[in-house]
Amino acid sequence: MPKLDPDYHQPLAEMREMMDTADCLIDQQQVERALDRMADEITRDLGDKLPVFYCVMNGGLITTGHLLTRLGFPLEVDYLHATRYRGGLRGGELFWRVSPEIPMAGRHVVIVDDILDEGATLAAILAYCREAGAASIATAVLVDKRHDRKAVPGLKADYCSLEVVDRYVFGFGMDYKGYWRNAPGIFAPKGL
Repeated sequence: MPKLDPDYHQPLAEMREMMDTADCLIDQQQVERALDRMADEITRDLGDKLPVFYCVMNGGLITTGHLLTRLGFPLEVDYLHATRYRGGLRGGELFWRVSPEIPMAGRHVVIVDDILDEGATLAAILAYCREAGAASIATAVLVDKRHDRKAVPGLKADYCSLEVVDRYVFGFGMDYKGYWRNAPGIFAPKGL
């Protein structure tokens, strides 16, 4: 049996302490209501179009899972993995890990992600979808961060029910140093 890394307990203690002191910005019930609203809007607009939903990994995983169970119409699901964070707290150059398998040409595409922060990743994904020949492209994000640093001026998600202040946030798909994507709500570490 492999031995545990002796440094294992330090990050565990750090992550628990950080969560214990974090500010809850949006609780689980507020997230659930926001997802209900988003699902209603998407159903109204795309319920008769046989869309394909692309989950942006890893952050979009939880939002996508909770959103799709609220959609009562036929759709396809795929994923893509484009990131700028790679476990850090600040975004860098866009890195494509996985491209989608289901072709976008002629399809009604919905890109699902956790947060619209500066939007550089989302802007690159949208350009990819246009080049792939999507018939239409919509974006669904759980949270939009309020600030004036968008990569593309005026960039907004087509479907978004929650806004947060300009702080580092985690939970419900968003991570803190790779951890706490599973937190049941939207949180901000003290001091960040």
